Amino acid sequence: MNKKYELLIVDDVSENIKVAISILQNEAYNFSYALNGEQAIEILKTKRFDLLLLDVMMPGIDGFTLAKMIKKTPAIKDTPIIFLTAKVDIDSIEKGFSIGAVDYVTKPFHPVELKSRVANHLELYRYRRELKRDNVKLSNEIGTVKNRHYTDLELAQKEIIYMLSEIMESDSGETACHVKRVAHISQELGRLEGHLSAHDVEVLHLAAPLHDIGKILVDNSILHKAGSLDENEFEHMKEHTAFAIKILKNSQREIIKAARIIAYEHHEHFDGNGYPRGIRGETIHIFSRIVAIADVLDALTHKRAYKEAWSFEKAAKYIIDLKGTQFDPRLIEIFKTHLEVFKEIIEEDTECHS
Repeated sequence: MNKKYELLIVDDVSENIKVAISILQNEAYNFSYALNGEQAIEILKTKRFDLLLLDVMMPGIDGFTLAKMIKKTPAIKDTPIIFLTAKVDIDSIEKGFSIGAVDYVTKPFHPVELKSRVANHLELYRYRRELKRDNVKLSNEIGTVKNRHYTDLELAQKEIIYMLSEIMESDSGETACHVKRVAHISQELGRLEGHLSAHDVEVLHLAAPLHDIGKILVDNSILHKAGSLDENEFEHMKEHTAFAIKILKNSQREIIKAARIIAYEHHEHFDGNGYPRGIRGETIHIFSRIVAIADVLDALTHKRAYKEAWSFEKAAKYIIDLKGTQFDPRLIEIFKTHLEVFKEIIEEDTECHS
């Protein structure tokens, strides 16, 4: 079955929402609604939509103001907006289109008009997304061509990282694809963080798979234990951060140096209660603070020998609740604002990202 379109209707008059849903009722549509701008903002923090229908005249945050906020939010700025209004004048229309609306529909609704405009803009939005995916694919293909011009040393460095990652996956007790999902989550959080350069994000993406490389030197009876670790076993498990230093210490290559930092620090806590050194705050490298969130998110949402998989929502709440203690509060706010980005990574099929 094809994926359903997600529509959000925002109107301070509930009857208008009911009428719109009644007219648009279609097995291909899922509806959400809000009675004011404030409610809509909260919904938009946690869910992605294919089309937004906004009433213009609302108390508090009106439709124009809400649309401006949406257009300034990177994760949802491309979502098409249709304004719903009983008042149609040239100034209002010009203002709406200048903000970024794709259309206007007048109230009371004419069923044929409303259904036609909604269907047309959903189709256009789908075509735009397909074109964007095609462009990304083309860019990746161009990137592949560029990669052919890398030096043998650079290519060998990447290959070694992924070979080490495969060894770690098979021998460390982690679930399949864990290291690659952590790398993908880290890459997205690094990109959204806002201060890292594109080069930094690429280094983070390539180094993150080695975050638990030290576990290949941990006793297998501990790695594969089905139940909880006792105190002595946990102390031995914690040594994997130091083992990583031994494994990676001799390389001065940028990616391996980044991996060494991440592997050593990603169990440090923002409040200083982590290990191995008990460092705190921004003393912990930004790469390590990012991977710490990615590692816990993926571990919680996938089955392990000692636990069942958690839902994304339960895992996200657990992580958000550790804001300022285990995790960097600024990164948690970014994570919280873009939950759908990370949910998509977690809930994708078995294909791994490299």
